Amino acid sequence: MSSTFDELGGVIVDGDVISREVVQPGTEGLAALVEAFGSEILLPDGALNRPALAAVAFSDDEKRATLNGIVHPLVGKRRAELIEAAPQDAVIVEDIPLLVESQMAPMFPLVIVVHADEETRVARLTGQRGMPEADARARIAAQASEEQRRRVADVWLENTGTPTELADRARALWTERILPFAHNVQCGRPAQVAPRLVAADPSWADQAARILARLRTTCGHRAIRVDHVGSTAVPGLDAKDVIDVQVTVASLDVADELADALLAAGYPLVPDITSDVAHTEDESLWHKRFHASADPGRPTNVHLRVDGWPGQQFALLFVDWLTADADARAEYLATKRAVADEGHETAGEYAVAKEPWFADAYRRAWQWAVESNWRA
Repeated sequence: MSSTFDELGGVIVDGDVISREVVQPGTEGLAALVEAFGSEILLPDGALNRPALAAVAFSDDEKRATLNGIVHPLVGKRRAELIEAAPQDAVIVEDIPLLVESQMAPMFPLVIVVHADEETRVARLTGQRGMPEADARARIAAQASEEQRRRVADVWLENTGTPTELADRARALWTERILPFAHNVQCGRPAQVAPRLVAADPSWADQAARILARLRTTCGHRAIRVDHVGSTAVPGLDAKDVIDVQVTVASLDVADELADALLAAGYPLVPDITSDVAHTEDESLWHKRFHASADPGRPTNVHLRVDGWPGQQFALLFVDWLTADADARAEYLATKRAVADEGHETAGEYAVAKEPWFADAYRRAWQWAVESNWRA
């Protein structure tokens, strides 16, 4: 798949190629491997015998950790050098064999997992690389499971067919999602998505979990908490297919400091949206910063609100109230359907049209909070 992206103009940073480069004869990487695992991992000409290394290093968790501790820092250093050397407007595609195992997935705006079932992978390792079957199965057993891979995948591509079939999927993905996403980030604009009410999707929670992990990594210590909010956070509630996330910060100054990092993560600032509709007298306490995803394949709204301010509190309360109160949930759904039938062309118009219902809902939600002893 990387070769297809390369043909289409992407700058490929291939972790497997780099991992081979950093253990070539004469490198500090190869010297460290020999020190850790012995000269038995070398070929007669002094090059690394990769099957021999795999047989030793994948035999137990401690040895595999030793291998990773040697190779990963060297790969990371070389990776940074290649990215730094790429043109400023390049679409960089990183091919990382152990993305899940290294827990690097939240570092990237879009994660594509190319999957093949175990038997297909064994056949390829034994047939294409000449690896003994037992070693191939040991390697696969040491890698992330399918469930773990699915958990981090924004895009899941099956690779059990022909190379041509995979290349066709890659071209479509590049044209329809990757390239528009990259251009939107470069221009600092969100993807344009018309509001459309859809049936509740059980996968929204998993999709949100990936976004939360990405935003926690992006914001680091400056985020007090990051939460899935809005209608898609309420189980079973029909909603626009947009994931709403709230990043709680100590001040709006902190929110402003995060703007560049959020853009790099795929969430440009939307400067026209600076506050929620106030439900109390002090409108300044409803101010926020609003970012939206540049990814046309996963509409996402990111609300940065100040800890303890009414907008921040209500966003958390609203999800819990609707989850607990079936009557309120049904009433809100009826409101959403009525507004959707009005045919609003933008998400902003759709949100404004729902505000009359929220005027009373705000009071009722806080009444429920008092009665139930709710805490954020």
